[in-house]
Amino acid sequence: MKISSVLSVCLFGIFAINSHGIIIRHDVAPGEYAVRSSEFPQVFFLEQRGNSKICGATLISAHWALTAAHCVSETLLGSTIEKGEEFQVEISNSERNIDLIIIHPDFVSQHVPEVDLALLHFGEEVNFPKPIPVNTESNELGEIITLVGWGYFGLGTVGRQYDDGSKRRAQNRVTRADQQLRTVFDDPRISGRETLPLEGTLGLGDSGGPAFLEYSEGLVIAGVSVGEVEGTEFSEESQGQYGSVAVFERLSIHAEWINSVINSDY
Repeated sequence: MKISSVLSVCLFGIFAINSHGIIIRHDVAPGEYAVRSSEFPQVFFLEQRGNSKICGATLISAHWALTAAHCVSETLLGSTIEKGEEFQVEISNSERNIDLIIIHPDFVSQHVPEVDLALLHFGEEVNFPKPIPVNTESNELGEIITLVGWGYFGLGTVGRQYDDGSKRRAQNRVTRADQQLRTVFDDPRISGRETLPLEGTLGLGDSGGPAFLEYSEGLVIAGVSVGEVEGTEFSEESQGQYGSVAVFERLSIHAEWINSVINSDY
């Protein structure tokens, strides 16, 4: 089985999904998925090229954000830091500078599958918005997650269609939780499926973006989007159709590594 990253970079079995995009149900008005720019302020994109917003990240502490490791090379982030310069992003309408990248040691290694995670360090403390904590509980299976993204929009009947740079969110249910989390984009026309009212999946450009679990106390980030499983009928042009399987790094099994980094003296 192969997985694709909608970044058009082939990771280990994944089709990476680079800039943000959300594919939605064909029978629900697109406006139902739209969110204001002020919603989910902890989620930001790494780079903008025209309308396209390339790769997402989420603020998880006052000095750190979390993204997919392959986003480092798919944007100017990696080359900028390599030159000893800071990389500027916008979080909740404020400019912030990234000065350090820590990539998971199992991203480029003999580890199978690769762990596609990177932590981004801010030289100055980010006082607002309030960071979203990382999920540490192995409770994801069967839970509903919320995806947030910009960019390529599409319908489940046809897959991705166009990139309008609009911010959207969708929901899906975790159907597999082992080394990674997976969700299936259910077709509401098929009886017996538990299709959610705002069911959706990742689109072209969603790498690095969050998968949130919501509790009465607030949100936690349970996953980082890294791609889509390449089935026998997979096509980049029809990516995101009903039946597609989205893949996320499972943060609960990497919480120890994340905490060891963000609690270090950088």
